Amino acid sequence: MKTNTAISRHHAGPPLLSLAVVHTLLFVISVAALRLLAHPAAGSQVLNPYGPPEAARTFFAANPRALQVSAFFLFGSAVPLAIYAATVLSQLRFLGVRAAGTYIAFTGGLAASFGIAASGLCSWALSIPEATTSAAMTRVLHFMTYLCGGPAFAAGFGLLAAGVSITSFFGRLLPRWLVWFGMLIAVAGELSTLGLIWLPMTVAIPVTRFGGFVWLIAVGVALPKRLTEQNS
Repeated sequence: MKTNTAISRHHAGPPLLSLAVVHTLLFVISVAALRLLAHPAAGSQVLNPYGPPEAARTFFAANPRALQVSAFFLFGSAVPLAIYAATVLSQLRFLGVRAAGTYIAFTGGLAASFGIAASGLCSWALSIPEATTSAAMTRVLHFMTYLCGGPAFAAGFGLLAAGVSITSFFGRLLPRWLVWFGMLIAVAGELSTLGLIWLPMTVAIPVTRFGGFVWLIAVGVALPKRLTEQNS
C-alpha cells in the first residue's frame, strides 16, 4: 500500500528581508552622514544639480570629508541590493517559476545596484580638491552623481519590481496588494526616465526610491521560502 508523504524543502540562500533592511539602512546612513557632517556655513545640504553651479561647487569644496563618508555608505548600499537581485532570482526559480520575468528582475536589480555604486563613486570624486577647482568638472561630476543614482537606478529598479511582481502574480506567490504596489513602483521607475527630457517627471525618482524600500522589505517578508512536494 502506497502512502503520500509531504516533503518540505527550504530555499538555501541569504534572507531577502535582511538584505532589504541592510540596503535601506546604508542608504539612510549615507544621507544622514552628509547632513550631519557637512559644515553648517557651506549652504544647503540638499543640492539640486540644476541649481546654481557656484553654490554646489562651494558646498563640495567645503565638505570633502562629509562627501567621502556619505559616498562610502552609498556605494556600500549597492552591494546588498545586488545580492538581493541574485537571491530573488534563485528563490523564484526554487519555487518553480521558469518565466523570463525572473531574469528581467535580476537584470534590473543589477542595473539598479550598478547605478547606485556609480553614483557613490562620482560623489566621492567630488571630494577631491582638484575636482572643485573647476566649475565645469564639478558640474559634470554632480550631474553624473544624480544621473546614476536617479534615472539609471530608478529604471533598473523598475525592471526588478516588474519582474518579481508579474511572475509572482501568475504564480500566486505574493499578496495581490503587494503585486500591484510593485507594479506601481515599476511604472514610476520607468516614467522617471522621462525626466531626462521633461524635468517635472523627476518626481517619480523619490517615489521609486522610497517606495522601493518598503516594497523590498515587504517582498522579503511575504515571498515563500519553503516548497512542499508530495512524495508517493
